[in-house]
Amino acid sequence: MADVLVVEDEPDIRHLIAHHLEREGYRCRAVANGAEALRAVRASVPDLIVLDLMLPEIDGLEVCRRLRGDAATATVPIIMLTAKSDEVDRIVGLELGADDYVAKPFSPKELVARVRAVLRRARPEVAGRVFREGALLLDPARHTASVSGATLALTPKEFDLLQVLMEAAGRVLTREHLLTRVWGYAHADEIESRTVDVHVRRLRAKLGDEGRRIATVKTVGYRFERAGGEG
Repeated sequence: MADVLVVEDEPDIRHLIAHHLEREGYRCRAVANGAEALRAVRASVPDLIVLDLMLPEIDGLEVCRRLRGDAATATVPIIMLTAKSDEVDRIVGLELGADDYVAKPFSPKELVARVRAVLRRARPEVAGRVFREGALLLDPARHTASVSGATLALTPKEFDLLQVLMEAAGRVLTREHLLTRVWGYAHADEIESRTVDVHVRRLRAKLGDEGRRIATVKTVGYRFERAGGEG
C-alpha cells in the first residue's frame, strides 16, 4: 500500500483529495503548507507527493526544489496541482523535477488515475536486460543508471524515459507514444506534449556528453542513437 503525502492549503480540496485516495486504498497524510510538508517528509519519506504550487510560508516550487536537492528525496514522485493559467509555474515545476501536473479545477478520478500511473512507472518491473551504449549503462533490475561508472541521480520519470528510449533501439518514438509509455496516459494525444520536451531536456543535461544520443526528430518526437550509428 503506497503512502501519499497531500500538500494543499485549501481544507476542502485537501480533504477531498485525501478522501478519494484513501477510498482507493492509499495511505494518506495531509498538510496545509510548505513548511509542514518538509517536516512530514523528513519524518517519513512518502511514496508520492501531491503538491499544490500556491502555498503559504514556502511555496510549492521551493518545496519541489528542496526535495530534489536532497539525496533522500530526490527520486520521490511529485504531482503538482496548478491553476489553469499558471503555465509558467507549471513549466518551472517540471524543470525542477516534478513528474506530472493536474490543473485546477480537476476531477478527483483524474487525480487518482494520475497517482496510479506515476506510482506504476516509479516501480518498474524487474527485468534481466542491462542496456549499454557507449559510456552509458542502464540497469532496470537495480534501477540504476551511470555514465563512465558515475551514478546518475535521475528522477523516476527520467529513468523511465531513458529506458523506453533505449529499449526502442534507434526507432523514432512520438511524443504521444512517450506520454503513453512513460506517463501512462490512455489518451496521450489530448495532453500537453511539452511535458516530454521538458523531461528530455533535463535528461540530456544529466547525461552530459551521452545526452547527444537523444536526437530530436523535428515535428515527430525523439530517437535514441545507438553507439556506432546503429539503428
